[in-house]
Amino acid sequence: MTSPQMSAQTPVQTQPTLSDFEIVDRRDFSDVTYLLEVRHPLMAKAARPGQFVIVMLHEHGERIPLTIADFDRTRGTITLVIQAVGKTTREMQQVCRVGTTLHALTGPMGEPSHIGASRKVVCVGGGLGVAPVYPQARAHREAGAYVIGIVGFRSKDLVFWEDKFRACCDELIICTDDGSVGLKGNVTVGLKQAIATHADIDEVVAIGPPIMMKACAETTRPHFLKTMVSLNPIMVDGTGMCGGCRVKVGDGIKFACVDGPDFDGHQVDFDDLMVRLKRFADQERAAFERWSETCRGRTASALLATAAAGRGA
Repeated sequence: MTSPQMSAQTPVQTQPTLSDFEIVDRRDFSDVTYLLEVRHPLMAKAARPGQFVIVMLHEHGERIPLTIADFDRTRGTITLVIQAVGKTTREMQQVCRVGTTLHALTGPMGEPSHIGASRKVVCVGGGLGVAPVYPQARAHREAGAYVIGIVGFRSKDLVFWEDKFRACCDELIICTDDGSVGLKGNVTVGLKQAIATHADIDEVVAIGPPIMMKACAETTRPHFLKTMVSLNPIMVDGTGMCGGCRVKVGDGIKFACVDGPDFDGHQVDFDDLMVRLKRFADQERAAFERWSETCRGRTASALLATAAAGRGA
């Protein structure tokens, strides 16, 4: 049994029972983005901003890393915001409902973000990266920092958690690609505005697609602003054994699962990261096509039953 006195860096691994890993809330932000709030009091107690969990939907499913988007120690829950982009995340979108359970949930994993040293922080989230940057913005604010939040979406219809960011940010800049709300353009438009307005920024935190984080790092580089990014490369075990999550940082190699996921954005080789992220694109596409064919026309309950039996893995 796991000791309740474990450190935040020690993953919580428990044997699931019928009451473990229960989904207590589900919200859909768009046709591909959804939120799952999962009950796990011990994990909620141990979680820190910047950490992630590894999830298995069913016994025969793959292990996928998901950044903790929020945690509530009082409710004993962690929140995951997921984008349905592949076989497993789309399968979860169909079968995960309030009252259902996940087969396995391991974490919190990774090094927590360093909070407390900066007096003025810009927290930038693009697309799905809006969710994991939220706990960092909140933690910096609770530590006494002046927080400028910048969130980017394709359009007004895709905006989520605006109220949560306004509650923890001294300033909030919303950017949309089409200009339907806030500034027109991507998050670098908002970042440039923040840099021009505030000469005393200590740190920038950027989370989102690799191309977005690279753009943010290049925006801050001429200003010599500390810029931290959160990387989510291909990952299997989450303990540094498989080496799948290795990334080039400066002159060395780091493992995102144990050395990160936060790294100095000015040192990350984003081009190499983006190439590595595409390594298994053909296999991912084939797995999704097989799953789609198997599950066509079936109800969520039937899909879950098939998954549990291993026939839809």
